[in-house]
Amino acid sequence: MPAASTTFRALALSVIASLSVTGCQALDDAGQAIGRSDLVNDFAARLDQALELTYSAEYQLPGGRTATITQAQDPARSAYTWPGGKLTVTADATARCETGAGKAVCTLLAPPPPNARPSVELFTEAKRRGLVTPPVVVGLLTEAALDPQAVIKETDTTLAGHHAACVQVERSAGDFTACMTTEGVLGSFTGEVDGTPMELALDRYTDTVDGASFELPAGAGVVDRRTANS
Repeated sequence: MPAASTTFRALALSVIASLSVTGCQALDDAGQAIGRSDLVNDFAARLDQALELTYSAEYQLPGGRTATITQAQDPARSAYTWPGGKLTVTADATARCETGAGKAVCTLLAPPPPNARPSVELFTEAKRRGLVTPPVVVGLLTEAALDPQAVIKETDTTLAGHHAACVQVERSAGDFTACMTTEGVLGSFTGEVDGTPMELALDRYTDTVDGASFELPAGAGVVDRRTANS
């Protein structure tokens, strides 16, 4: 997924550029800016790497609920599930499914252009239901890096048997901690997203996937909104 990788690199580079153009600074301020840009770049690079992986990750949410992120290559496809919903992105369609009550209903939209990642807006419902996706984490980290009052620290931990690097952020807009495994897979998140407390932690990770993960829920009703040229 070259274009997707480029998107994350461009995001990191734009943050570095923004932090560099700060006018007159004390040495401490300049050092802090460099440290923040390096940290954002490192985490963006980890997510960049993960976009090219084949894996399935299961997460624990509060209240015993679960969510999953699954992706595969050749062809590139991904699936996200959360309590009451599912999003799949394949070469044929982007499918948004409501699975919470009664019969599942899926709306088919045009797939992303070749070698491009899906729009961040597609993850709005997942975020609302408790699944914090990597693009959301990148956005939060970018905001924190551009906040001169934010305190950003890096720590290490182990999640589901995998080593993970974590970023702890303290800021007026809401504190959060995000962790990513060595492979670049989102490991955990605790904090506020759009003013709402959210929490998830990696429970199970495998570098193999079941092809059924990218299929629509069995018996789902389908509303096809793809154009004839999609």
